[in-house]
Amino acid sequence: MRLALFRVLRWAALALLLAGAGAWARAPGEGEITLQGRYWIDPTGTATIADVAGGAAQLQPFERHRAFMLGQAALWMRFDLPALDAGHRWYVLLPGSPFIDRASLFTSADGQWREQHAGDHIPVAQWDHPFMSPLFELHPPHPGTVWLRVENQPAPTSPFVRLLTDDSLQQQMQWTDLLVGAYLGFGLLVLLVGLMHARLYGDRVFDIYCAYVAFMLLFQLAFTGLGGVFLWREWATVNDTAPAVFMLCMIACGIWFVREATAVQRHSRIVDRFARGFSVFGLVLAAFYDLGRDHGAYTLLNVYGLVSVVVSLGLCAWTWRKGEKYSGWLLLGFLPVHLGYPFPALRAAGVLPDSWATQYAVLIGSAIEIPLLLWILHWRAKDFSENRVRARALDSIDPLTGLAIAPVLRLRLRDALRRAGSTGQRCSLMLVELCNHAAIVAREGREAGDRALVVAAARMSELVRDLDTVCRIADTRFAILTEGSQDEDRRRMLAQHIVARGLEPVPRLARDTALHFRIVTVAAPGGALELSSNAAFDEQYLMQRLNRTLDRVTAEARKVVFHIEPRPELDSRVPASIP
Repeated sequence: MRLALFRVLRWAALALLLAGAGAWARAPGEGEITLQGRYWIDPTGTATIADVAGGAAQLQPFERHRAFMLGQAALWMRFDLPALDAGHRWYVLLPGSPFIDRASLFTSADGQWREQHAGDHIPVAQWDHPFMSPLFELHPPHPGTVWLRVENQPAPTSPFVRLLTDDSLQQQMQWTDLLVGAYLGFGLLVLLVGLMHARLYGDRVFDIYCAYVAFMLLFQLAFTGLGGVFLWREWATVNDTAPAVFMLCMIACGIWFVREATAVQRHSRIVDRFARGFSVFGLVLAAFYDLGRDHGAYTLLNVYGLVSVVVSLGLCAWTWRKGEKYSGWLLLGFLPVHLGYPFPALRAAGVLPDSWATQYAVLIGSAIEIPLLLWILHWRAKDFSENRVRARALDSIDPLTGLAIAPVLRLRLRDALRRAGSTGQRCSLMLVELCNHAAIVAREGREAGDRALVVAAARMSELVRDLDTVCRIADTRFAILTEGSQDEDRRRMLAQHIVARGLEPVPRLARDTALHFRIVTVAAPGGALELSSNAAFDEQYLMQRLNRTLDRVTAEARKVVFHIEPRPELDSRVPASIP
């Protein structure tokens, strides 16, 4: 199995390498051109292309990638492009920059400047070339001088400009659609499995986890720009605010999820209130973020995101130290996203330029985190579910023998008698007394007596069917309820087999020690009692009669098995048994 899996992975890796080989074969002139250009910052943001091209721009060379806090200003960049291969269509792309408010490319044709525009303040459907990031077309073979103008606030702008052909653009689109589409499909599958677990285990942690995953997927759609291309093409406001709003909702749900999964409320009311308040603050900030989109709101957004990393890791580590064993696993589960988060955070702070890493680091981390968290939650819920089952079982199972207790027998006997009244199918009930238990205790001690009871319960359970019921109803007394269509001979044979199994040697007891049973059996209804309109009364009457009979049989010690035979005058009043 492992060898087959290894072969599949090997062939998949080879296919990816072969598929990506074409992407590495660049045409002459392709690649990043940011550092080949020169820039000027228009402090008022009012300069036109005629002003800039006419000499108003005081251009400076790009010595390195850097970030610009523009505010109301505008960034102008000039690129003097060489002759390009006319066999291709050529494009200028700002990859990793789906958050630019407005970007315009100016190219000269017949002495006139032609403008192409893109950006979040323009609906994607109205872009000259709708794409995940601002994309502009050139006119080979001699594009000459082109100007790129960028507006953006309050986030810093760190331009990353690429020149590429139509083939490279097509390959990039295909790879992006493949990888992001696979991520979204996998995320939706995990979301569906999470909802199924929520219904299966009845644990609200799964509901909160599903909300966290849903907002994570929406955030990635907005962050990568695919949401603007496919979902909200006509709504510039949604395209502009979606990354921040979905990020805040995702963080709020994530902290609430950590609070629930780590059982913070069990350890500290103050910490629990802090976690709830932190989550609610994120939702409130998301609701009002679009009303106050200034530098202060943007700073608050980034601070909230960075603090959430510390809060989630801190809650997991703290509750793990308090004894919550799954908190440690949750801490490891969150690490992939937390390790990827610094890249977009540093980009937002202007420390890193726009790049593939700043755009896809969180996506890659969440692709690892989402299924990992679901796996951890599955084992957590399974463990808790098993504990709840054991706790409930303690209320219906005898702790020494593992058999059902008397209330369970009464309920099942009552149901069997009620069914007998409508179908005529008799059930059999027998009481079994371990009559030499006191002698075993006197001879070998209390521990040997308990072992004798356990062995007796095990041997009786081996002789009945799965649908039958074996109960311990008193210290040394057991009851066996057999249901379904059956004849009188089976009831008698079962009693004989129980007596015979009791005479077999008992492990870890003296070799001459055996289990001596006294048994009373009855078929009900049909001679044991008349069915009344109250099945509860019938059950009580039957148990009282059997217990009195077994007490008499045990006291007399003349007969090992006693069968209460049917009374013909009552048999005629009971429907025939269904075969």
